[in-house]
Amino acid sequence: MVTSINLLGGGGGEAAFRDPAVSPEGKRSADPLPADIAARNEELVDAWADRLYHETADNILDWTREYAPGPVVLTMSMENTVLVDLAQGRLPGVDMVFLDTEYHFAETLTVADEVEARYPGNKLIRAKAILSRQEQDETYGKNMYQWNPTACCRMRKVEPIQRELSAYVGAVDGLRRADGPTRADAPALSLNKTGRLKISPIITWSLADTEDYIRSHDLISHPLTYQGYPSIGCATCTLPVAPGEDPRAGRWAGSGKTECGLHTD
Repeated sequence: MVTSINLLGGGGGEAAFRDPAVSPEGKRSADPLPADIAARNEELVDAWADRLYHETADNILDWTREYAPGPVVLTMSMENTVLVDLAQGRLPGVDMVFLDTEYHFAETLTVADEVEARYPGNKLIRAKAILSRQEQDETYGKNMYQWNPTACCRMRKVEPIQRELSAYVGAVDGLRRADGPTRADAPALSLNKTGRLKISPIITWSLADTEDYIRSHDLISHPLTYQGYPSIGCATCTLPVAPGEDPRAGRWAGSGKTECGLHTD
């Protein structure tokens, strides 16, 4: 009798698991932009990135409505609902995409449902990985988030969002420079690796600015943000942080990992 040995780490048992460097078969990236749109996006970033670097959220969204050479999408983590509220009247009817990693806190999924109900004029797309959570465990080994969080984020976050971006010329995200040192110099306008616009209207906001906006506009709020979770990702990889700590200190705590890849791809 020959026993197969898992040399890839993390899975355990007798099964031979797939190399986590190799993603599952299926659509994992955005379709290429038409050449004229890609060229126009590059021209826009060259002309406007510096001018928008310190601009207000409203002005950045007004710029998006006027200059983006096609439809954009809001990328919603459901940590807060500021983006969709800001977009009302400035990007009417803009689509939203939410990454349902299947590892979320229950509260995050509740916020997504509440957003869908509160903003019926904005389509909510729930992007999921090619493999379900159970299928991933069976294919690559259990709990990949523990022993290879980079591969887990690639399969459950980066690739699903890239797939959903095919219909858009750009994405509007909730990135803030105040979120931590890896984002301290982030631009308000840039290109992602597929040549799509990456637009960050609240880039200059602090966490306090965000909380003030949520309160003053009576927005849907994520309950965990009041329980020591200023930055919320998957439940398996997010811990509360102490007052005064980097807001993202609870993300992948102890692993040395600081970004999932969504803002670097």
